[in-house]
Amino acid sequence: MKAVLPLFVFVDACGWEIIREHSFLRDLAPHRRRLTSVFGYSSACIPSILSGRWPADHRNWSYFVYDPDHSPFRKLRPLGWLPEQLTSRRIFRRLVSRAVKRALSFRGYFDLYNLPFKHIGLIDFSEKKNPLQAGGLNRGPNIFDHLQASRIPYHVSDPLKDEQANLEALLVDIRRTAIDFAFLYWPGLDGLLHRVGNLSPEIPARLDDYAVRIHQLVKVAREHYQEVRLHVFSDHGMANCDELLDLRKVINALPYSMPRDYAVVYDSTMARFWFFNAAAQQAIIRALETVPQGRILADGELKDLGAFFPDRHFGELIFLVDEGVLIVPSHMGERPIRAMHGYHPAEKHSFAALCTNQADIPEHINAIPHIYDLMVTDSQKAHAANREFAPSTLEPTHVTST
Repeated sequence: MKAVLPLFVFVDACGWEIIREHSFLRDLAPHRRRLTSVFGYSSACIPSILSGRWPADHRNWSYFVYDPDHSPFRKLRPLGWLPEQLTSRRIFRRLVSRAVKRALSFRGYFDLYNLPFKHIGLIDFSEKKNPLQAGGLNRGPNIFDHLQASRIPYHVSDPLKDEQANLEALLVDIRRTAIDFAFLYWPGLDGLLHRVGNLSPEIPARLDDYAVRIHQLVKVAREHYQEVRLHVFSDHGMANCDELLDLRKVINALPYSMPRDYAVVYDSTMARFWFFNAAAQQAIIRALETVPQGRILADGELKDLGAFFPDRHFGELIFLVDEGVLIVPSHMGERPIRAMHGYHPAEKHSFAALCTNQADIPEHINAIPHIYDLMVTDSQKAHAANREFAPSTLEPTHVTST
């Protein structure tokens, strides 16, 4: 038996409003805290959790950017001649995305979503590495770099496996007392919320299922470690989408076109523009100012949110819609979904959550990048305490061993 095991369980989209009135883990992790999220999608939130830094520092923000000089997708442009009835189908997109990921050796999450093939040679994808690995961020280290540099043996989920398989793999390493730190990632709630919304009876049922699995996890951990420090947390919440906005129609009505005058990526909750002449820029700004469902974010606000990029890599202008509005059609999808995230972090359903069995969480832990501080502190304490015990002679799986 070893002394200490920190368990960090990341339940994607398990926001504060999702659990606030639910009994989720109140017996096992009774100490709860609302956490401010990061402006952006999971592509921004997860790197912030893993690094303790904001998007402007680690440079993982939105997936797609206008960057024709570095686009890896030029060979896909002939697909633009195919009928949209085919290329807009989700199954077609999935097949193409899988082939592209293999061909380009992308190591993290990848999906072409609804990006138009006629413009795809102008677009680059910003997350080519896997954030759940050492060296996985666009700039700077993450928690796995720290663990490797400190020679702390750890377990991390494999995003290519399903949730149950990742749980079972972690249980193997726990039973072998092979690790001093564990990071378990469950993304399934996020997809369910997108599909059914945050008021569906399927949500509390999924939370109950997660609670059963986490109880099992902690039970096994306590059989092999004297102390189990449990932290269950999320990256953001999820808001129901009650209003649809065809922003593309507004912009397409102007006498300007992409890519001659501007470039744009329509995300689900924001539109990001790059301009190639002043006339198009002024016309688009005027058009956006007439859209009551959103607003243009000033540079000062983006700086406050930790999402200002001086080189305008992710867009010269960011237009953000109000919570509950969904941009559709967008480059993320042609059809509506029931719920979405990626709104302003101050919105009610944007807040993340932390549930823990530790009563002494410092007061400054109030935003998702601060989870990193907990991971560093707990991993160091556990490693120091566990060194007093005889190390396992077995090599752990998914582990960097000392």
